[in-house]
This record gives sequence, structure tokens and C-alpha cells, in this order.
Amino acid sequence: MTKSSYDSDVAFIEALADLLNKNSLAELNVKREYGENDSLNVRVTKYAAQVAAAAPAAAAPVAMAAPAPAAAAPVSETAAPVDPSHHPGAVTSPMVGTVYLAAEPGADPFVSIGAQVKEGQTVLIVEAMKTMNHIPAPRSGTVKRILIEDGSPVEYGAPLLIIE
Repeated sequence: MTKSSYDSDVAFIEALADLLNKNSLAELNVKREYGENDSLNVRVTKYAAQVAAAAPAAAAPVAMAAPAPAAAAPVSETAAPVDPSHHPGAVTSPMVGTVYLAAEPGADPFVSIGAQVKEGQTVLIVEAMKTMNHIPAPRSGTVKRILIEDGSPVEYGAPLLIIE
């Protein structure tokens, strides 16, 4: 990587952090393609300390934005957990593999944010050792968050989505 490429990536990440703060967002995920085998994956979040502590040591480096100044009221004890893996509605990966949100490329995803799911309904697929493992919804409810991108590698126990 050249010095100018590095500088432009840093400027890009800083611009994402500014965008995050200006629009009161909690998190941004962006993939920037440079060429056939060259890309930059960036995840910018306001919750750097909580997310970094829960991340496995072998995970790829993640860019974190500085937290926004706390001008709002203090967080109450009943606030929702910041780390998605501790959320009571978290669906976690039962294995290491690659996650897919649809049955095949170009097909409609199994679920989307706001979708109603029933217990046992397939919500995604984790491929492990060339075997497609359908992951069922552990409970009925509404999909509130999808925490992974289609085709992403996942670790055992990694939170995949939130069903409430």
C-alpha cells in the first residue's frame, strides 16, 4: 500500500466518522472496492470500547470512531445492552463458517429488518466445509437488526441478527 493510498483511506474513514456523528448514527459498515483482489472493509461505530472488548483476538482490524460528546442525559440502568451478543433476542452462529442471507446469489433474502419470523423458520445459512447449514429462528418475533453482511465469515457464537 502506498503512502498516498494510506492517506486517502484515513481521510475516507475520518469522513465516515463525521457522517456518523452528523446524522446521529450508531454504526456504519462500508466496503470500498479498488480492484479485483483489493478492497477496504470499514466498520465505524460509536461504541468502540464495548465492541472491541467482545471481539476475538484473531478478528480483522476494525476502524473505530471516537464517541460523540455526551450531552444527553446519563444512561439509565435499564438501557439496552450495547454489545449485540448480550441482547436477549440475539441469534448467534452455531459454528465457524460463511454466512449467507439468501438461498443462492440473486435470490430474495430469507429475512429483512422488520420481517415477522416464526420459531423454526430459516433466517440464514452458514456454510461450513462445503455444507449449507440452515439456521432456524429460535423464537417467533420481529427481525430488529441484521448484524452481518452476506458472504461474511463468522465465528462460533458471533451474533448474526436480533429477533424481538
